[in-house]
Amino acid sequence: MNLEEKIKRINELYHKSQDVGLTDEEKAEQKQLRQDYVASVRNNLRSQLDNINIQETDGSITNLGRKYGKR
Repeated sequence: MNLEEKIKRINELYHKSQDVGLTDEEKAEQKQLRQDYVASVRNNLRSQLDNINIQETDGSITNLGRKYGKR
């Protein structure tokens, strides 16, 4: 399941929870989907931050990913 499908399913489960409630299995699925989504957002942000370069006052370029370590 790709990220777009996960988001769609998260929204479906949310709306169902507001209307009629969720089964225990659906609650577990919703929890897992939310965890997967948050992990994906964090990984994406980490990747972006790892690729930021800063020009120092002496003109040198510092890559933040190398300086602070990729995880």
